[in-house]
Amino acid sequence: MRSSFRLFRVALIGLAAVGLSGCGLFSQTDARFDPAPLTDYAPSLAVSARWSTSIGSGGDYGFSPELVGDTVYAATPSGAVAALDATSGALRWRVNAGPLSAGVGSDGRIVAVATQSGGVVAYDAQGQELWRAQAASAIKVPPAVGNGIVAVRTTDYRIQAFDAASGKLRWNVQRPGPALALRTSIRMLSVPNLLIAGMPNGRLMVIDAASGAVRWEASVSTSRGASDLERITDVVGAPVIAGPLLCGVSYQGRTTCFDVSQGGRPVWAQDVSSATGMNTDGQHLYLADAHDRVRALDLRDGHELWQQAALLNRHLGAPVPSGAVVAVGDYEGYVHFLSRTDGALMARLHVGGGALVSPLVPTPRGVIVQTGGGQLILVGIGG
Repeated sequence: MRSSFRLFRVALIGLAAVGLSGCGLFSQTDARFDPAPLTDYAPSLAVSARWSTSIGSGGDYGFSPELVGDTVYAATPSGAVAALDATSGALRWRVNAGPLSAGVGSDGRIVAVATQSGGVVAYDAQGQELWRAQAASAIKVPPAVGNGIVAVRTTDYRIQAFDAASGKLRWNVQRPGPALALRTSIRMLSVPNLLIAGMPNGRLMVIDAASGAVRWEASVSTSRGASDLERITDVVGAPVIAGPLLCGVSYQGRTTCFDVSQGGRPVWAQDVSSATGMNTDGQHLYLADAHDRVRALDLRDGHELWQQAALLNRHLGAPVPSGAVVAVGDYEGYVHFLSRTDGALMARLHVGGGALVSPLVPTPRGVIVQTGGGQLILVGIGG
C-alpha cells in the first residue's frame, strides 16, 4: 500500500463501512521506516525552557494553542480551557468545559472550543461562558474565530458558522467527501472578511465570512490509487497566505500555490506532500515531507532551497520559522532547531509529554509548545 507507513502517525476517520483490520496496516513492520536515531552534532544555539505551565491533561491532533497579542489560549481533551501570559506563563484564567474534541480558536475577544458531543462552547476574554451551540456532527478541527463568527469543520465535511455574540447558526456549507479522511493537524484560517479552509478532497475553499458564499475553490491535488486508503489526499495543516499567494499542502499529494489576486490562478506546484502542514516566513515555505525530510521551498516558484534528512520518520509536525531558525517537534517530545539558511541542525530540547502533535507557536521570545501531557512550555531561543 502506497505510503501506508505514514498512517502510524495519523488516525483515520471512517465515514463509510470500510474494513481496515484485514489489511495488516497497523501490524506491518519495515526497518526502512524506522525513526532515525538522534544524530550527534555540535550545538550552535542555546535553547531552554523559559516557563512551563500545566493547563490540563492529554493531547490530540485537534488541539492547537492560539497566540493573540500577549496572551496564549489553549485547551486539552480533559476539558481545560486556559489563558496564559505569553511572557511569563502566568495563568490568567482557566475553566472546565467538559470533555473536548478540539480547541482552541480565539480572536482575543471570543475563545471557542468543541466538545466530544459535537457542541461548540464560547467564552469571553475573561473566561466567562457566553453560549453553547450544537454542530451537525463531531468536530476534530479547532474552531476558527474572527469576522464576528465562530466557524467549525465537522466530520461530515460541513463548515458551519455561528454568530460570535449569540451562538446562532449563521450559515452552513457542505461538500461531498471521500470514504476516509485523516485525523491529523488541520486548521482553518480567519482573515479579514474571509474564512479559508482545506478539505479532505484535496481542495482549498475561500468563503465569505458574512454570508457563507464560496468565493473561490481550487484543487491542491487530486486523488490517485485504487483503494480508499490510497486515494486519501486531505489538505493538512493550515492554509498559508503570503501577499497575493494562497498555498496548501496535501497528504499523498503535492504543494500548490495560487494567486488569489488573479482569480486563483495556479502559480506553481511541487510533488512534495506532508501529513502535518507547512508554515512560511514570507519568503520560503517550510514543511516535513512524507518521509520527514524537512524542506525549504522558495515561495516565488517552489524550487527547493534545502532539505534536512537527519530526522527521517521521526513523525514530525509542521516546522515553524522563528528568528534565524526553524523549529519542529517529533514523536518523542523533542523540539529540533534548524538553520533557516541551510537546514543545519543547531539545537534540540526534550520537553517530554510524548509525541508533539499540537502545532508549535512562534513568538518573539521563542516557540510555545503544547505537550501530550497538557503542559504549555515556552522554549526560548538564544540568550
